[in-house]
Amino acid sequence: MKPARTKTPRKPVVKKGSQTSLKDPVGVYCRVRPLSFPDHECCIEVINNTTVQLHTPEGYRLNRNGDYKESCFTGLEKKIFAKTQYSFKQVFGTHTTQKELFDVVANPLVDDLIHGKNGLLFTYGVTGSGKTHTMTGSPGEGGLLPRCLGMIFNSIGSFQAKRYVFKCNDRNSMDIQCEVDALLERQKREAMPHPKTPAIKRQADPEFADMINLQEFCKAEEVDEDSVYGVFVSYIEIYNNYIYDLLEEVSFDPIKPKWNSCSTPMRNTDFVPPQSKLLREDKNHNMYVAGCTEVEVKSVEEAFEVFWRGQKKRRIANTHLNRESSRSHSVFNIKLVQAPLDADGDNVLQEKEQITISQLSLVDLAGSERTNRTKAEGNRLREAGNINQSLMTLRTCMEVLRENQMYGTNKMVPYRDSKLTHLFKNYFDGEGKVRMIVCVNPKAEDYEESLQVMRFAEVTQEVEVARPVDKAICGLTPGRRFRNHARAGPVELLVTEVVLQSFPPLPSCEILDINDEQTLPRLIEALEKRHQLRQMMTDEFNKQSVTFKAMLQEFDNGVLNKENYIQGKLNEKEKVISGQKLEIERLEKKNKTLEYKSAFQIEILEKTTTIYEEDKRNLQQELETQNQKLQRQFSDKRRLEARLQGMVTETTMKWEKECERRVAAKQLEMQNKLWVKDEKLKQLKAIVTEPKTEKPERPSRARDQEKAPQRSVSPSPVPNVPPLRLRHRRSRSAGDRWVDHKPASNVQTETVMQPHVPHAITVSVANEKALAKCEKYMLTHQELASDGEIETKLIKGDVYKTRGGGQSVQFTDIETLKQESPTGRKRRSSTVTPAQPDGAESEWTDVETRCSVAVEMRAGSQLGPGYQHHAQPKRKKP
Repeated sequence: MKPARTKTPRKPVVKKGSQTSLKDPVGVYCRVRPLSFPDHECCIEVINNTTVQLHTPEGYRLNRNGDYKESCFTGLEKKIFAKTQYSFKQVFGTHTTQKELFDVVANPLVDDLIHGKNGLLFTYGVTGSGKTHTMTGSPGEGGLLPRCLGMIFNSIGSFQAKRYVFKCNDRNSMDIQCEVDALLERQKREAMPHPKTPAIKRQADPEFADMINLQEFCKAEEVDEDSVYGVFVSYIEIYNNYIYDLLEEVSFDPIKPKWNSCSTPMRNTDFVPPQSKLLREDKNHNMYVAGCTEVEVKSVEEAFEVFWRGQKKRRIANTHLNRESSRSHSVFNIKLVQAPLDADGDNVLQEKEQITISQLSLVDLAGSERTNRTKAEGNRLREAGNINQSLMTLRTCMEVLRENQMYGTNKMVPYRDSKLTHLFKNYFDGEGKVRMIVCVNPKAEDYEESLQVMRFAEVTQEVEVARPVDKAICGLTPGRRFRNHARAGPVELLVTEVVLQSFPPLPSCEILDINDEQTLPRLIEALEKRHQLRQMMTDEFNKQSVTFKAMLQEFDNGVLNKENYIQGKLNEKEKVISGQKLEIERLEKKNKTLEYKSAFQIEILEKTTTIYEEDKRNLQQELETQNQKLQRQFSDKRRLEARLQGMVTETTMKWEKECERRVAAKQLEMQNKLWVKDEKLKQLKAIVTEPKTEKPERPSRARDQEKAPQRSVSPSPVPNVPPLRLRHRRSRSAGDRWVDHKPASNVQTETVMQPHVPHAITVSVANEKALAKCEKYMLTHQELASDGEIETKLIKGDVYKTRGGGQSVQFTDIETLKQESPTGRKRRSSTVTPAQPDGAESEWTDVETRCSVAVEMRAGSQLGPGYQHHAQPKRKKP
């Protein structure tokens, strides 16, 4: 009785990027091809197994048309720039075989492929540097591709699943079928008129038979024997930045016309190219070519035949550098599908989650060289431009990756700028190992292109790629494939041996004499004993079988009772579970309804919130605008108030000064008029009272000053001046509190007129304490005039309180006091005239003479003394 099959536990889902930060650099290898002609100049030298050296050929500087010209370097500069060394992971010289290259570069990638890890291997170099020879090989010397196929089928040959057990879908994944479905599909494919399923055992095409008949046997170690494998291959090319499927069967009917845009038939004698394919991203964020043909292969011959069929469709052309130059990038994908066997080890486990898909991409890049060297025109020129553009994008991606890793930046890698880089972006994001073989031609004509290739390789090997994640184990018992086969044989042999040993031995059956009558009776007796023994054993076996049947029946009854009991319990549990399921469904429906309502309400609230937030932002902006406007208006208002206050203060001070000046002038004029009238009255009184015989005397000014206050309330225009006391000049604003600032360096002039302000605070240095107690400020300043005399200036100002609690002084007036000597100074009143003959006075006199005449004026004169000086006083400068 076969035990019940238990469901295999699901393997844990490994999230992309969950691996620790373990990274491996891109493996960059260099292969130098031999020169076509030994007498040609060589510019590349292999120093050791990791370093090559480039020698600058004669005439390193090239013209734009590619011809050489003499170098402009000096002898020392040539020695400095003549040699440049580049290091690689390993360098393969001109005598390296394909087997040696495969063992170092591709063997680890194939081993990873069989163990469920991805890999990318591409060749890069100038046209004619040996890229296609390295990848495909030549007759008698297979390249990396046939050797990879040989290693794969040598490792999984006996563990391959039957055809169509694995089936491709359009989502970059695999479906799994049972043996019956796979058999039906094989029969259906074989019944087709032209079956597309090639036979496994078939002769290889003589065109490529020498490439795949390898003498070396290579096999991966530790292959999982409890799994079945399937191999699928696809072949595409990237031409002019478009992706074409080289394995796609395109039907071409030369009789059918091609219709142009005017709906008229036109002759079509050219091959109609297949339609370009699109790049898409699967559920695991891996890039793949949608609708690409994937062929299941079961042998190296079959796989290489598929490759060779696509290789014939690849675009090649004859250029100036190579007779068969590849004009596109070719990508040959080998997809290995692996699924575990079930617990019995007989069939494939029918669980899609247990399928492991690994892929190895072998890329043969087109040649990278300058277009002017290929002598290309038209389509060839456009092809070369697209090739260089895609390779430049590849180089840009490498540079950005290196910059992000070295400097910690997060620049976006421009994978999408080219289909080539976009297709393989997953490998650089940590989906497998990346290996590059740089193929170089040491001839001198390729020196500049080889230099660019070396620089690109130097950048690429500094890029680090995340280490791929190991696949999880399915969890079944190992060794289940051969377990049942090893158990059946020994048991059967043991039972047969025990039964034969229980029978009596047979006598000799050889009859040598015709009269022998004993041999046959002994044989008959032995056979009868054996028959009796067999009958007894049969009866015993029947009894034991009846007993065993009874026991088995009893056991079956017990089992049946237990099953019925368990079934009853299960029914009860199922009823409970069904009720719970119904309740769960009801709650789920209710939950969905509530989620829909809540989502709808949340959407409404979000929209309302968005509207309110927008209104809030607008109102805030408007409020900020109004605040700024009010702030500007307030600032303008404060400036205007300050300006108006200053103008009002200035105007008030000006008018106050003007009024004071006018009042003082009017008072002085009235005092002079009153004094003149008093003088006239005194002269008249003197004339009346004194005798006429006597000469009238001019009344003394001192007596007049003493008597003047008794006759008039007006003050005397000339104050009393003591003969020995200095006279001080009284300030106009004597009623205010003054700060009299007299520096200690001032010189006492000892003149009659001295500035004096009563009740003033005299300081030698202005301070805030003194300014806070006064309303006026006066600074006494002395300087030397042009005539050598000391000139004293009284600088006056008003004291204002500031908003900060301090004081400020605004200067309003300047009075000047100057001492002059009258000696030798004449003042001409008219032109010089000769002396009068009658002895009269001349028309001009000096100041002293005029002053004496004015003082000693006779009584009865029309102009009294002091009229010249007091009637029209001169206005002092501020």
